[in-house]
Amino acid sequence: MIRDIHFPSEMPGPQLDEYLAQGWFRMGQSIFTTDFIPVNMTVHPVFWLRFVLPKVQYKKKQQRLLLANKNLAVVIKPFLLSEEVEDLYAIYRATVDFDAPPTVESFLLDGAINSIYDTQLIEIRDAGRLIAAGIFDNGSTAIAGIMNFYDPAYKAKSLGKYLMLLKINYAIESGKQYYYPGYIAGGFAKFDYKLFPGEAAAEIYDANKAEWIPVAGVTLPGGIGIDMIDDGTGNG
Repeated sequence: MIRDIHFPSEMPGPQLDEYLAQGWFRMGQSIFTTDFIPVNMTVHPVFWLRFVLPKVQYKKKQQRLLLANKNLAVVIKPFLLSEEVEDLYAIYRATVDFDAPPTVESFLLDGAINSIYDTQLIEIRDAGRLIAAGIFDNGSTAIAGIMNFYDPAYKAKSLGKYLMLLKINYAIESGKQYYYPGYIAGGFAKFDYKLFPGEAAAEIYDANKAEWIPVAGVTLPGGIGIDMIDDGTGNG
């Protein structure tokens, strides 16, 4: 349920920062915002999420995940659409139980030849084979997590959550202030995995007051079940 959508001809870093700070998110080569999502004939309120990077402090569960995957090869580079990335996404998409975009190209470019976004790709490889990919956009002071997907054979490694931590680590090392992984939804736990990096550093956007407030101690309409699902869904 899109509330508003813009089709800018370019997206320099400072402009992306401004959009993200007001609860907007990329869709193809456009950028949109919404307040609600429909799920199974029920409407759930949306709360845009961000992490204040200077406040991020990993606890045991994040540290364990980083340690468990330390032997996997990680490369971060400018995004270039490839057959290898599309093939991995197709394997991943065939196993998910939600409405996922048909291809990476359709989700990021939607037919465009050139992108207005500064998009980066995280590759995770095991013995040279691509097993997971994370995609994010660079702003000047923030990054926006766009996609995470992985080989279902590696589901036990929680690569969706691991990619979130890799994005945060990249952003911190790059001197960014914020990481925006998309939204969570009141009464719908499917997106709660996005809180995995730590609630202490997390904020949600109050659209009525046009301000960000700490997640800690907030009760969302419909409740929010922090079950930390690792489904690696389309944004993150």
